[in-house]
Amino acid sequence: MSVELPPAVAAARGTAVKNPWPWYAPRFWHGMRLSTWTGSLLRNRLAISPSRWPMAASITGFSAFNSLLAGMERACFGRAVADVELERPPLFILGHWRSGTTLLHELLIRDPRHAYPTTYQCFAPHHFLLTQRWVTPWSGFLLPARRPMDNMAAGWLHPQEDEFALGNLGAATPYLSMMFPNRGPAFEQYLTLEETSPRERARWQRELKRFFQRLSLHDKRRIVVKSPPHTARIRLLRAMFPNARFVHIARQPESLFASTVALWRSLNELQGLQVVRDDSWLEPYVVRTLQRMYRAYLADRQLLGSGELAEVRYEDLVADPLGELQRIYGQLDLGDFSDARQAVSDYLRDVRNYRVNRHDVDAGQCGRLREAWSDYYEAFGYVPAAGNEAPRSGDATASGDPEALPRPAERR
Repeated sequence: MSVELPPAVAAARGTAVKNPWPWYAPRFWHGMRLSTWTGSLLRNRLAISPSRWPMAASITGFSAFNSLLAGMERACFGRAVADVELERPPLFILGHWRSGTTLLHELLIRDPRHAYPTTYQCFAPHHFLLTQRWVTPWSGFLLPARRPMDNMAAGWLHPQEDEFALGNLGAATPYLSMMFPNRGPAFEQYLTLEETSPRERARWQRELKRFFQRLSLHDKRRIVVKSPPHTARIRLLRAMFPNARFVHIARQPESLFASTVALWRSLNELQGLQVVRDDSWLEPYVVRTLQRMYRAYLADRQLLGSGELAEVRYEDLVADPLGELQRIYGQLDLGDFSDARQAVSDYLRDVRNYRVNRHDVDAGQCGRLREAWSDYYEAFGYVPAAGNEAPRSGDATASGDPEALPRPAERR
């Protein structure tokens, strides 16, 4: 059953952080090749807002340079990339946006045996093997220290979603919606890829595999990636990487909705080539996307054995991060967790004063979400006990940034 929320009910309110993003900071589209960039412009009929023309002009210049550098990297590393075989199967972090995937990613990459795609590698997937060493040391000032939608650290060498790399590589992705936000959702079929043609699917697989090969040529450790759309792609990813491991994180659904709406609004404003004038499509899109994502996930997780998939709830992770990680390591056979424990503990200590976003959730909204997302509530144990009221906006499980970290008093 598909239930859409009216915009009046779905407004995300509260004290969400909105960090400034300098006008000179690069957008992800600055990492496209010229052919990918011009294709995007033509597909959207050059519908750029006048105030964004300077941004578009700078992207055009960068895209031409990216095409040149991509050719140089192919000449230097093409054969070596093609010959790469991943020494360790990748580990995929799954979960809806704002469910705590970033927190889980940050914890898992503390393990010295793990590698991950950086922001620069996802920004410049065509040529990072050639340019990362000399570009990142002097250009770090271009990026703000914090992400625009929350207080998580940002920078070229911080982890990033490989979905952005796919977009810059020319593979279609729902993330291209934020380029021209007034035109509504783009490439929804690429969430699951079930409705794409064999040719489209093969291209998507080819680009993801080559990106992983580039990452592995740069760093041979196990690649740990997180991208919420991968939650709906288990069947395809398992076919591509038969020994891959998956860890899924769930989060209290009302928080997911409010925070995801705020996330997309922030990204549409910052990354868009249009001044946002109509985002009435956004809230129903968030509802619809979770439904599609978890129809696929709940069906495809049946394909995985207990040693291939581990599941965790955000609430349990922040209550006992070391205990939950140790359980995940044992279940997925990731090695001795004691080798990573100290690094994880150091990270938790460093971020213990992380400031939390807050989003209000009203009772009417809760009721609509429980109807629309009933499968998610039931699958991950969020069905309220009989007679319980909807969570209040100040409750830890009702609101707040799902990427937040526990304060010392909350750890066991």
